[in-house]
Amino acid sequence: MTENPLPNGTPRTPQDSPRRWTWRVLLAAILLSLIFGGIAGGLLGGGATYLVLSRQKSPAAQQPPSVPEPASLPKPPSYSPPEGALPVAAVAERVGPAVVTVVNKLKAQENPLGVPGEPPQASGSGVILDPRGYIVTNHHVVENAQELTVIFADGTRKPAKLIAHDYPFSDLAVIQVEGSDYPYAVLGDSDKLQVGEPVVAIGSALGDFRNTVTTGVVSGLGRSLPVAEDLVMEGMIQTDAAINHGNSGGPLVNLLGQVVGINTAIVRGGQSGDVAEGLGFSIPSNTVRYVVEQITAKGKVSRPYLGIRSMPVNRSMAAYYNLPVDHGVYVTEVSANTPAAQAGIQKDDIIVRIGQDTVDEEHPLINVLSRYETGQQVTVELNRQGKTVQVEVVLGERP
Repeated sequence: MTENPLPNGTPRTPQDSPRRWTWRVLLAAILLSLIFGGIAGGLLGGGATYLVLSRQKSPAAQQPPSVPEPASLPKPPSYSPPEGALPVAAVAERVGPAVVTVVNKLKAQENPLGVPGEPPQASGSGVILDPRGYIVTNHHVVENAQELTVIFADGTRKPAKLIAHDYPFSDLAVIQVEGSDYPYAVLGDSDKLQVGEPVVAIGSALGDFRNTVTTGVVSGLGRSLPVAEDLVMEGMIQTDAAINHGNSGGPLVNLLGQVVGINTAIVRGGQSGDVAEGLGFSIPSNTVRYVVEQITAKGKVSRPYLGIRSMPVNRSMAAYYNLPVDHGVYVTEVSANTPAAQAGIQKDDIIVRIGQDTVDEEHPLINVLSRYETGQQVTVELNRQGKTVQVEVVLGERP
């Protein structure tokens, strides 16, 4: 007996049995339920997530936690170039013609056989500050001179004579060449200098390289340099502009083309034996002005004095010795029959003010006194064992 053919006449096979069709239907139902279940679950889960997120604030709308701002540190005063500041090349062009080389032919020395030798020679720099041929330089450049010669920037040579010096109170001297209408430089106000301010040094490096220009900054103010056993030059300008042998007496210039100092010393090594570079020192222009004006007017420097020996007081010294003030000068000795003795100034007093001028690191005693005249009466304020005392002093002329 044969099986019934399909309606189209195709013979049936064993796979086309009714039982096989039942399994196919079940598998299709299961697959469809899984597919539709996944889609429905995804839709439900996504909707739930949306509802949860929609109830929360977006991150952009959330306020950040409050964080206290850090305490602001005090800002140091910023340096800005002065109005009219010039490029270095323009500064050199303006001041260069007034810078000279000073040649000092020293007194001849005898050799061991008693025969006079060739006179030794030294050289330094100088700068013309007056069209009448007055030149300021260092005292140590012209010291023990038998003959002085000035070499101008254009190579012209002229003999010069020493007018006067201010050593040992400052390492300054004034010499003069005959003639007039010389190019000259203008003095600036050294009290306005700031640490970090750009400066230019001009001079005859090593004595042979005329009008050498170097640049740097003001590295420090109010420095002290010992020049004798019991005397220091105070109020010096420290700079890292290269200063070599032969630069002594040359100008230190600001960017306005004004002379703010006279280069006078370099330090190559410290007390520990370390080699140091970039340690040059200049005499401030306000001291230069005081000395030059007196020498050109009177032929000498009349310095007022008190008749004391002293040492400067600063904050570190005041803290170490527990002093009642942190500035001034500490009186270590009062000479007899001097203005200080006559006014009643005593040993261990601390002088903090003369007239209206404070005595401190930036305004040392020798500079403050230079603002007054010999014979002038001034009020000196001092601290004596923690108490403020004022005395009247008639300034004498330093012998």
